[in-house]
Amino acid sequence: MKKTLIAAGFISLMGSTAMADGIGVSMALFDDNFLTVLRNGIQAQADAAGLSVQIEDAQNDVAKQLDQINNFIANGVDAIIVNPVDTSATQAMTDAAAAAGVPLVYVNRQPINVDSLPDNQAFVASNESESSRQGFIEQCNQWAAAGKTDVSVYVMQGELSNQAAVQRTQNYYDVMEAGECAVKVNVIDQQTANWSRDQAQNLMTNWLSTGAAFDGVLANNDEMALGAIQAMKAAGIDMASVIVSGVDATQDALASMQAGELDITVFQNAAAQGGGALDAAVKLAAGETVDQKVYVPFELVTPANIANYLSKN
Repeated sequence: MKKTLIAAGFISLMGSTAMADGIGVSMALFDDNFLTVLRNGIQAQADAAGLSVQIEDAQNDVAKQLDQINNFIANGVDAIIVNPVDTSATQAMTDAAAAAGVPLVYVNRQPINVDSLPDNQAFVASNESESSRQGFIEQCNQWAAAGKTDVSVYVMQGELSNQAAVQRTQNYYDVMEAGECAVKVNVIDQQTANWSRDQAQNLMTNWLSTGAAFDGVLANNDEMALGAIQAMKAAGIDMASVIVSGVDATQDALASMQAGELDITVFQNAAAQGGGALDAAVKLAAGETVDQKVYVPFELVTPANIANYLSKN
C-alpha cells in the first residue's frame, strides 16, 4: 500500500480530470475546535472548486454515523468522507461503501482497517507516530535546560476509542524507552479526559487535590492542555514552574502560549487534511487512482516560532 507525504497547506483540486457533483461528509462531532477547522477546510475547498458537499454531525454516536453513511449511499452521492467517531468501528462503514461501489475517504482519525482498505478508499491525516513524540522530546529538553534530571508528570488521554489517543500516549513511553528523553520521567497518573477542556479541568483539579508534586502535564491535545492550565491557575500554581504540552496548535492554544501558559504544542494542519480528503474523494469519484495513505506533516510549535502559526488554524 502506498504512502504519500504532502506539504502542509498545499492541497489542490485542479489535478482531477473530472469533478464529483455531490459528496457526503460525516464528522464525528461539530462541537470540537480542531474538527471545526477541518470541517471548514473541506467546505472552503469545495466552495472554491464549485463542488456540492453535504456535511453532517454524527454527535459522537457510532450508530448515528453509520446511518449517515447508509443514507449518503441511498441518496446516490459520488463519494463519502468520514471522520470516524470510533476508529475501531470503521469496518462496517468500509463494507457498506464497498458493497455500493461508492468511494470513501477517512480523514484525521485512522480506521482500524487502514491496511486493508478497498482500492476506492483512502485515509488522509497526519502520522500520529510523529505527533506527541515531537512535543514530548522538546518537553524533556526544556526540563533538562532548567537543570532537572528527574521529573514527575500527569498524562491526559483523549477518547480511548480513538487510535490517535492510543498512539499519542504510546509515543511518550516509546520516547522514554528509546532513551530519547533528556531526563528521567515518572508518570504519577494517566487518565482520559476525552479530548475535552472541561473534563480536563475537572481531572486536573482532582489530581491537584492529592497534593502530589509534579513538573508537567502531557496532554494528547490542546483542549485538554488548556483545561489543565485553567485548573492550575485556579489553584494558584505558578505556570513557570511546570511545563505543559499539547497537540494541534489551535488558536486558543497559541493564545495561551503567548500568555506564557502553554509551553509546547504540535501543529496539525486541519484545513490541509480536510482539503486533502476532498481532493482524494473527487479523484476517486472520477475513477482515478490515489495513494491510500496521505500524510500531512506535524510541526513543533514553541514560543520561539509561534509567529509562524498564529494564522494557520
